[in-house]
Amino acid sequence: MIRTTPFSFLVFLSLVTWLGADVSRAAGIIIDHHDTDLTALTLTAVNKATAELHIAYGHTSHGSQVTEGMTYMNTFINGGGLGMTCPTDTFKWNDGPLTGALDLDDYFVAGDLGSPDYSTWATRTRDYLNSPLYSDVNVVMWSWCGQADTSEANINLYLGLMNQLEIDYPDVSFVYMTGHVNGCSTTGNLFLRNQQIRDYCLANDKILYDFADIESWDPDGNYYGDKLVTDNCDYDSDGNGTRDRNWAIDWQNSHTVGVDWFSCSCAHSQPLNGNRKAYAAWALWAAIATAVDPVPGDANGDNQVDQADAIILARNWGENTATREDGDFSGDHVVGARDASILAAHWGYEPPASTAMPEPSSLVLLATMALAVAGWRVARIQSNPK
Repeated sequence: MIRTTPFSFLVFLSLVTWLGADVSRAAGIIIDHHDTDLTALTLTAVNKATAELHIAYGHTSHGSQVTEGMTYMNTFINGGGLGMTCPTDTFKWNDGPLTGALDLDDYFVAGDLGSPDYSTWATRTRDYLNSPLYSDVNVVMWSWCGQADTSEANINLYLGLMNQLEIDYPDVSFVYMTGHVNGCSTTGNLFLRNQQIRDYCLANDKILYDFADIESWDPDGNYYGDKLVTDNCDYDSDGNGTRDRNWAIDWQNSHTVGVDWFSCSCAHSQPLNGNRKAYAAWALWAAIATAVDPVPGDANGDNQVDQADAIILARNWGENTATREDGDFSGDHVVGARDASILAAHWGYEPPASTAMPEPSSLVLLATMALAVAGWRVARIQSNPK
């Protein structure tokens, strides 16, 4: 005899008691050297980022290139740099909430992605996010120093810890990052590990700030990643194995400081590298703030949450290699109670309607879905007897 009552009860319980669940994390954002044109950003997107984002950024010296660049960049743009005419302090940031400034908690906890080891950063992140003092934080970004040049297993550990944080804190956008270049070839270990991170982010719709890619290209679109380029922007110009040029210094010398680029502190590197890291950072903030996620609970992509989506979820219940189209709304690749709660929270959504809690009459439909889940389960067991 096949017992289905406990199973259907579990699903129904998840539907009725977890109706408040929601997922608002931005997804599928890749920021690299293509995103270093600050003039391409709209004032609306920048202002939205400033008004809505509360960022926690963990890093050590290499990661400071981002925030140091952002600090000097605001003064540069205030003075008409890049020919831009923006309201004063459009790109201002502050370590803590401040009206008119982007809220960024710099060095929010000690360490980086490889210090003191490859996992402590995740524990410290959880402790931080669990504190009521930081309940407004909705973006977390960590950088590497030199430790991305490690084993494939350690990078997998990093990716897994990040993914679990996304699952456990669905209202926070977690930003992945590659490690800074270190002069290796395109067959070198760091190059491969950075590509491992990129491939994972592309395949799984993650948010990636591609630190290594940004410092591998100059503003004119010339690539140095295959020329033994270092974090200081030194590279081998003639292929003889010796680094004899510096792409950042060359570009700075042929352009006007205060107009085309700005002088700034940039640990281990040149000012132009810090410029481009700052431009890309603002592209990241704007992209996160303006991202439009798929409607939570919408499996078939019709921008509605209804019985068709419930049937898809029921059909794939228990699958552990699932995608959104299978009913995996939480992003953990498993179709289960968490996904049912998300569907229930958005039941009846139709654009431009809001995702309000279902009316009491809708609970009848949810009960029907619970029975449908049980029915699908019975059918699958009967068609695939053990």
